[in-house]
Amino acid sequence: MIGEHHTTVDLIRHGEPVGGKRFRGQSDDPLSETGWAQMRAAVAGATPWTAVVTSPLTRCRAFAEALAGERDLPLRVEPDFREIGFGEWEGRTHAEVEAAEPHALRAFRADPAGHRPPGAEPVGDFRARLAAAWERLLAAEGDGHVLLVAHAGVIRGLVAGLLEAPDHALFRMSVGYASLTRLAVHELDGDVWPQIVTHAAPLPEAQT
Repeated sequence: MIGEHHTTVDLIRHGEPVGGKRFRGQSDDPLSETGWAQMRAAVAGATPWTAVVTSPLTRCRAFAEALAGERDLPLRVEPDFREIGFGEWEGRTHAEVEAAEPHALRAFRADPAGHRPPGAEPVGDFRARLAAAWERLLAAEGDGHVLLVAHAGVIRGLVAGLLEAPDHALFRMSVGYASLTRLAVHELDGDVWPQIVTHAAPLPEAQT
């Protein structure tokens, strides 16, 4: 039905996984103790959510399941919010990639679509599945306030989609472990107005 709707989505990146910082992609490493502590601290005292949605990967899903259980919130696992696949770079540190393929990392950051790692998921495919998952989230959650537990690449991709930014701009946004980004989508009679409300900051009050 045409009318007025407002959806708030808080994006939280997972905390530090076991094994530290590396190109993890779709490898399914769990959170470290530090990672759990980072995420607990990020949401401490915050109770605005009506639902939790999560990537299926363990470093996101385990925390989402725990939080949803503690706060008695509905939980939905969305496979298309998994991280982009990094192909042959998965499991390698930035230093290891740079040592093996000098300048490849710089080229990838400048143009992730044109210089993706061998065997990596195409950026266009990645952004298309994020866009589809995002539309499903908005349709399912209506006027709710959702916590989406996801990955740095997913958060960059969703923000880039909201801003209609090109692929080469994806790495112009820093997304730290357990950082929070709030997006709001206001719809009035079929017209949609999405906004970035805050990024990497304490959660403000929900926008109305």
